[in-house]
Order: sequence, then C-alpha cells, then structure tokens
Amino acid sequence: MLPDSHDVQVRRFLEALGVEIEKIDVFRAALTHGSCLNECSTGTHGSGQLEANERLEFLGDAVLGLIMAHHLYARLPGHHEGQLSKAKAHLVSAEILARHARRLGLGELLLLGRGEELTGGRTRDSILANTMEAVIGAWFLTEGLAKVQQFVLDLWAEDFEQEILKPGDTDYKSLLQELSQKVKQELPVYTVENIHGPDHNRMYEISVSLAGQEYGRGTGRNKKEAAQTAAAQALTSLKKDISKFGEEE
Repeated sequence: MLPDSHDVQVRRFLEALGVEIEKIDVFRAALTHGSCLNECSTGTHGSGQLEANERLEFLGDAVLGLIMAHHLYARLPGHHEGQLSKAKAHLVSAEILARHARRLGLGELLLLGRGEELTGGRTRDSILANTMEAVIGAWFLTEGLAKVQQFVLDLWAEDFEQEILKPGDTDYKSLLQELSQKVKQELPVYTVENIHGPDHNRMYEISVSLAGQEYGRGTGRNKKEAAQTAAAQALTSLKKDISKFGEEE
C-alpha cells in the first residue's frame, strides 16, 4: 500500500474512532513499520518523509501499563502486588495485543516493506502487538489519557472480566518450563535476589534466567508467589524473543 492510498484508509480509521482528521500524521507514523522507511514512496506528504512507529510503541507500552495497573488496582482491592503483577503481565501480552489489533483491522492498515509483506508481516503477532501499542501511544498524544483510557477499557473489557473471575489460576512456572524446554532445551533457573521486611511481613524478590540470561523478576509475600510473578514476566519476554527470531529468519 502506497502512502497516498494509505492516508485514505487511515482517515477512515480515524473517523470510525472519532479522532480529528487533522491529527493524521501521528497515526500515520503509528501504522508505519520500520521495514517501510527505505522502500515506501513518500507521496505527497508535506514532510517528504515517513516516520516508523518504534517511538510511539515505546510510549504506548508505558501508557497501556499505567491503565492496566490502575484498573486492576481499583477492581481488585483484595489482591496483593504479586497477583496484580501476574494479571497485568497477561493483559499486556503480545497474544492479547495482537488479537485486539486484528479486531481493529490494523494489519490491513500497516505500511510494510516488501520483505515483511512477503513473509506474512501483516498477520504476525509481534508486529501487530507493537502496532497496537503504537496506536495507543498516538491516541495518548493526540487525545489525552482520559480518552485513550476509555478506549483501552472498552477494548479489553472481556479480558478484564476473565482475569478478575479467575485470579491467580494460571501456573506460569509450568507454562514457562514447557516453552523453555521446547525452544531452548533449557530449564528456568530461579534465584532469590532479595528478602526484606519484618518477619511477619516478608517480601521476596526472585529472578528467573534461561541459559544465563535473566528473563523476568517478581516479588511476593512468599517464594512461590514471587516465582510465579517472575515466571509470568519471563514467559512474555520469551515469547517476544521467539517472535523476533522468527522475524529475523
């Protein structure tokens, strides 16, 4: 898709979302993959250049994390930090982000380089997840936190309810062990990094590594809880590594 025709599609997308068309530049960047920069025609854009979505992805990741943390904190007053961290890690996983990107049709709106186009980049979870974060970053820049928060809460409504109905049920340690053995032929190694607090209110900090590289870190009121939180984070990191490796191939 060339940038000129891309603008038409992006304008329709913004109209559907209720965003002012004048703010198209930021969303155009959010929907531009880095592989496109040296290949796509600049068309009639005023700047004459395209901007990739990495910076907006970085911003959107932080905004999404804040929204998730705030909502979980408010909805689950009886849950401690470890449980909240596990829930948040699941809700911001690449799998869920990619699913919502598909719901919004972001794959069809992406500007991709020829190589990514030919290797199925429009349907790849990692690219779609990053694009979803970039769109959230663009929305935050143009519309502010209140509007992007409502957008996220509406889009993630079913995911929140499932997480709230079954808090703490997921055995992230088992899932991590299964995946790490499959792709790295390695078992996760858990290390107690810190123990602090009085005897009646101990807090444990545990890291988890694969082949000598740290993949996650978590805290909890006991070692089991801290390890589960670390495993949840490590599982997300490992899945991202797998996706990136696939892209490089």
